[in-house]
Amino acid sequence: MSLIHFASVVRVRDGLPLSASTDHEQNTSVQETKKYLKVLSKKLEQLPDRCTLRRGPHNVHFISSLGVGYMLLCSESYPTILAFCFLDELQKEFITTYEMSQINTAIRPYSFIEFDNFIQKTKQRFNNPRSLSTKMNLADMQTEIRLRPPYQVSLQEAGLANGLTHQRHPEYKGIAPHQRLEPLTLPGIVSLLLSVLCAGLNLIRGFHAIESLLQNDDDLNCVIAFFLGTAACMYQCYLFAHSTSWRNTKSFLAFGLICLCNLYLHDLRSLLQLLFHVSAGAFITLQIRLRQPLSKSPDYNV
Repeated sequence: MSLIHFASVVRVRDGLPLSASTDHEQNTSVQETKKYLKVLSKKLEQLPDRCTLRRGPHNVHFISSLGVGYMLLCSESYPTILAFCFLDELQKEFITTYEMSQINTAIRPYSFIEFDNFIQKTKQRFNNPRSLSTKMNLADMQTEIRLRPPYQVSLQEAGLANGLTHQRHPEYKGIAPHQRLEPLTLPGIVSLLLSVLCAGLNLIRGFHAIESLLQNDDDLNCVIAFFLGTAACMYQCYLFAHSTSWRNTKSFLAFGLICLCNLYLHDLRSLLQLLFHVSAGAFITLQIRLRQPLSKSPDYNV
């Protein structure tokens, strides 16, 4: 029987699932092909905007536009024209319902779960072609497919030639340094600029302390404190911009170093200056804590 078994909406840049049809399918072959669909969702950036992957008795069709991918899994005999009309309807509804800012800042899988209802209703309608009243759209799509047929993705090209055994849970090895962080916010940018300013002030005072040391044989520890304060501020900036292991702990330790340096330099700074440096350090520490790596779910299936 020709059916659409499953459909989903994903973010192109990282494969994060945004919405999906309800999954009641118990067929083993369908469940296995869904794993291929999940792997493909993470490769959309590398593929053309309209593609088909054929696997045994099932096909995976997908389109992508404006950073969002629309995917479906259907029977091999399901008409290609209907499949891409279905995807086109999902695309039109999704881009008119949600703003790009919402899509780009989504963190958790299935952030737009309310869209599942539309996917489910559309899937039911397209699984009963006699109820479709979109003859003109079908004709337009048929012409478009004939002029620009979907790109046929091979298993080798998708990195699936040897099956899925090497694809299982590759992301669960801890936080990698290159993992994406959440988008920048205005408070985050302000905290970064303040930290850079504090680093610059410490650096300038450090060089002045060196000159004073050479001329008057002043305390060397003050020079060290200024440069340690500079290093701590710059390290806070690094932690804000990059994802590393033990990132929050490192930021608290850097903030502690900033506090210790300013405590030692209390005779050389006014109370207002001390409050400024400590407050700036606390502010960026908070922003590092709030700006976490983008979340992914171990299993994107519904």
